[in-house]
Amino acid sequence: GGPRPRSPPWLGSSRPTGGTEPLRPPRPAPGPLAHGSPGLARQQARRYLNLPEIEMELGASVGREGVEEDRRRRSPRPVTFTLGPEVLGLGPEGDFQTPDAEVYMHFLRSHCCYDAVPTSCKLVVFDTSLEIKKAFVALVANGVRAAPLWDSKTQSFVGMLTITDFINILHRYYRSPLVQIYEVEEHKIETWREVYLQGSFKPLVYISPSNSLFDAVYSLIKHKIHRLPVIEPTSGNVLHILTHKRILKFLHIFGSTIPKPRFLKKTVQELCIGTFRDVAVVPETAPIYTALEIFVDRRVSALPVINDAGQVVGLYSRFDVIHLAAQKTYNNLDISVREALRQRTVCLEGVLTCYPHETMEDIIDRIAKEQVHRLVLVDENQYPRGIVSLSDILQALVLTPAGIDALNS
Repeated sequence: GGPRPRSPPWLGSSRPTGGTEPLRPPRPAPGPLAHGSPGLARQQARRYLNLPEIEMELGASVGREGVEEDRRRRSPRPVTFTLGPEVLGLGPEGDFQTPDAEVYMHFLRSHCCYDAVPTSCKLVVFDTSLEIKKAFVALVANGVRAAPLWDSKTQSFVGMLTITDFINILHRYYRSPLVQIYEVEEHKIETWREVYLQGSFKPLVYISPSNSLFDAVYSLIKHKIHRLPVIEPTSGNVLHILTHKRILKFLHIFGSTIPKPRFLKKTVQELCIGTFRDVAVVPETAPIYTALEIFVDRRVSALPVINDAGQVVGLYSRFDVIHLAAQKTYNNLDISVREALRQRTVCLEGVLTCYPHETMEDIIDRIAKEQVHRLVLVDENQYPRGIVSLSDILQALVLTPAGIDALNS
């Protein structure tokens, strides 16, 4: 006897992508930071995200500095380059402190997360008792990059299964003398979480639909996560998974109705927006396993691929790794990155570049139009000089004018 356990919404299926529109609750009021001055934002920067918490995103690795340090000692140092000071100087902070620089900050404060939730979208939910192999195949089949995890025992969402987990599994077991990769395939998600997290379960960072999009940007960048579940507090249902790309798209579409700040006309060289030092790259002749090691060691989401001359010829991202699951080729991680890129059936995200002399407005337009997560900064000879990511852009557009540096905090 006893009551039957409650199943999560959409378990074993996905939200409808057409036809009858799903019921949506009334639009909530703006979040607690929808109003206020930049000065108030500075005071509240460390306090305003006291949101309810469940379990931390599995792939985030937040708060495991000891594990990361141990990995750095054991792993070979990845190929890196450092941008010389003669190429890019420090961006003038004053560009982001003028009144017109605050328009995007105020715009996102006045819109809640619910505003960015599409009326119809696909959302896949996994039970933690599902086998790992089936879970990753389902990610590929549904064309999604992450899925909330539901624990039937606790009747709650306890984390996210992401491509990062797939990378960590391959990296951990591919060359293990004790465990064969096919044995790991039969593990359940909950088994992997217990092995990988070793009891150090962290709260899941999520957000309420009534919180502002400003809060969402801060949470994504501060916690160094790429997916932020929007959870309805009353029902506990996941409404959507917010990403940097979704927020920038919202800003790009609806922000056209507001005046553009003057700093958008300045170049990336003048503003120094991006990562320019110790940026990891991977040679095209290196095996895929080397790329996985760099992903794990450096916690980066993409690697510029260089040829023997050191020029950028491609981009290998975390998302490319999931194709190994689709093609069932993850038993051979010794093939070269060049071969892996050649075998890629669909070029979902090619190598898109930008130059130091291009304006921020042009760079943002290109990222929004091409729907990519970053641009590789190159010189006129196609040598890599840096990475301009969505995190860098949202930090500059939204948080820096509020006096908040979430990227380096």
